[in-house]
Amino acid sequence: MNVRTAALLLCLLPVGLGAQGLDTVGSAEKGFAGLGADAEGFSLPQPGTTFDFPADHGPHSTFRIEWWYLTATLEDAEGTEYGVQWTLFRSAMRPERGEGWDTPQIWMGHAALTSADSHYVAERLARGGIGQAGVTATPFSAHIDDWQMTAISPDGIDDLSLTARGSDFAYDLTLNADTPLVLHGEDGYSVKSREGTASYYYSQPSYVVTGTLTTPDGPVEVTGNGWLDREWSSQPLSAGQSGWDWLSLSFDSGARMMGFRLRDEAGDFTSATWIAPDGSAQPIPDGALTLTPQTSTDIDGRQVPTTWRVELPERDLDVTIDALNPQAWMATRFAYWEGPVSIAGSHQGRGYLEMTGY
Repeated sequence: MNVRTAALLLCLLPVGLGAQGLDTVGSAEKGFAGLGADAEGFSLPQPGTTFDFPADHGPHSTFRIEWWYLTATLEDAEGTEYGVQWTLFRSAMRPERGEGWDTPQIWMGHAALTSADSHYVAERLARGGIGQAGVTATPFSAHIDDWQMTAISPDGIDDLSLTARGSDFAYDLTLNADTPLVLHGEDGYSVKSREGTASYYYSQPSYVVTGTLTTPDGPVEVTGNGWLDREWSSQPLSAGQSGWDWLSLSFDSGARMMGFRLRDEAGDFTSATWIAPDGSAQPIPDGALTLTPQTSTDIDGRQVPTTWRVELPERDLDVTIDALNPQAWMATRFAYWEGPVSIAGSHQGRGYLEMTGY
């Protein structure tokens, strides 16, 4: 839902989240991975804020956490399916500014390549202020080491090149969008709990993707569809929220949907955005979307739901989503599940699923 795995980066900070130390990060008392901890000194999202593009494609250093998050569902000429993930997280250890090694900004990158029988993962870490990682808004460019997400056209993020590599895989992709940006929630102000915690959140959900994947078996030419999420906040969760289930679904009809469930013993919180084929979007309030686990996969002793029933009655949506690879576990410093899914039922298509807190 894209509070997402910025939590992972926060877990690496020497001082935790504000007064939180590493011993308490991840405690449900402060929300999953401490994302419900107090944000004293940092900026907080405010309703009624108007986004400023292309500036908002760049970093927002007065907020504690931020990410640029791209997923894509792909296939080769024989119809073999793949998924890729490329993520850059920024997190601030403290609200003060600094230069060079004195900057409080920490960066982390995740990249993954998934097929039905393999799941490759790589992770990069960097300190801000020394040129190893960062983002510029105009022209847009995001990088950590040699991983790059770069605008092809001078303004905006409609056309991008994307590269990453790990020890067993690499990809080099071109992305071209054909619909407008989508603002989630109330004009980009995305509420995450009944207590009112929130983030700024928008997406480009309609990239057409072409390029090359490299696996241990050699290069593979692929085509498909990509989805970029942009989000920033300082305290996106409430104290009792222990994890989330987030999905982005692209239907054969041309419609799309983003949806999430934040798990809480006091009652789950849900939200969604329905996106018409022309790119126009409708926010879906708490309680309208139902996500129901169907079957689970054992991953190192964890029971992780990898088949779901997804229902949105007002859009006549009743589908089952199944993981392409149920073992798509991100074995990074703070582990989570993320991978491509197929869609069957009242609508057909493909999408991506992310789950934390299992």
